[in-house]
Amino acid sequence: MGKKLEVRDMIYSALFATIIGVSSYITIPLPISPVPITAQSLAVMLAGCVLTPIQAALSMVTFLLMGIIGIPVFSGGRAGIGIIVGKTGGYLIGFFIGAIIISLLVRKNKSLVNMIIACFIGGIVVVHILGSAWLGQVTSIGIKKAFLLGSAPFIPGDLIKAVVAAFIGRKLSKSMKRIGIQ
Repeated sequence: MGKKLEVRDMIYSALFATIIGVSSYITIPLPISPVPITAQSLAVMLAGCVLTPIQAALSMVTFLLMGIIGIPVFSGGRAGIGIIVGKTGGYLIGFFIGAIIISLLVRKNKSLVNMIIACFIGGIVVVHILGSAWLGQVTSIGIKKAFLLGSAPFIPGDLIKAVVAAFIGRKLSKSMKRIGIQ
């Protein structure tokens, strides 16, 4: 049997679900894309860098459920099941899977380089593949056009966010370990 969920796991998960939700209010709409720039991807990558895989999964489930039940935590303060099944839903599902992948990849090696690579794989590749595929399907524009409209404009910024998340994640992980809370 696996390890029981501890209060600490729930607290970290709730904290990061809240951070991800609050970061949705930092939004820059792009006239060339149906998907806005938000700080959410940075927060998701940070969650993956700092949390265990279980905590990362729980934080993402909490975040998604908050949005589904009507708490305005999705980009631009939106909420509801319609967002999950709408054109940006694939990116939200990508956040869930991406945070877990990042956490799994940095579990044993929390070096800065490994965290950057993990953020690139989980926070950029996974999120944009799922987001583009979903966007292409929901809007019937095809995956290539969906990638060009819904992902390509964001990749340069996401690369910067990956480095920032890895840098902050490394510092946070070291501090948490030093004071005995991780």
